[in-house]
Amino acid sequence: MVRRIRPGNADADDALINEAVDRADEEAFTRQPPKTLQGRINFLFRQLKTAKAVAQEIGVTADSVNRYRRGARRHPPKEIADRIDAAVRARWQPRVRDRRRRQAAATTGIIVEARARFGYTAPVGTTDDGRLRRITVHLPAEYARRLFDAQRGIGDRTPNEVIAEGLQEAYFKDHGRRADLLEVEFTDIDYIDVSY
Repeated sequence: MVRRIRPGNADADDALINEAVDRADEEAFTRQPPKTLQGRINFLFRQLKTAKAVAQEIGVTADSVNRYRRGARRHPPKEIADRIDAAVRARWQPRVRDRRRRQAAATTGIIVEARARFGYTAPVGTTDDGRLRRITVHLPAEYARRLFDAQRGIGDRTPNEVIAEGLQEAYFKDHGRRADLLEVEFTDIDYIDVSY
């Protein structure tokens, strides 16, 4: 069982994990997304079908989208440019992403590198104050599958809980070879990177 000592940070921790998985997805790209503003807007228009849908996605008006498509406006504010970039990357090469995720969930697993606060509960006592620790661990395919399911809302675990359980089993318990009754608390993620 994995416990959290600061439930107020659960959403922030899950957001960091989701961002790390998105970065890992982007490593699989066989081609880079469009670089120009006009190319990116045209790509989003092909995906979403209407200027109104693109406008809702990136937080501008449909008129602005049409100006970007025509090339009449070439330099949006940084905040809008970042939203456009994120929307394009989220939709770029979905089959490549799916293939890599299926492979990770079936055979290869995932590698997690994290710097976070770890605390322990064991039958002989507890360490109430967790400490910041940096670890890199390969998690088996089962945890990759459960992580991807948790991101889609399948099951009762959050992405943080899946990663925490995987780190507990693979790193701290060494796949059942030690510390049988140890429970690990995984909170306050400072940094996390996922690759597969």
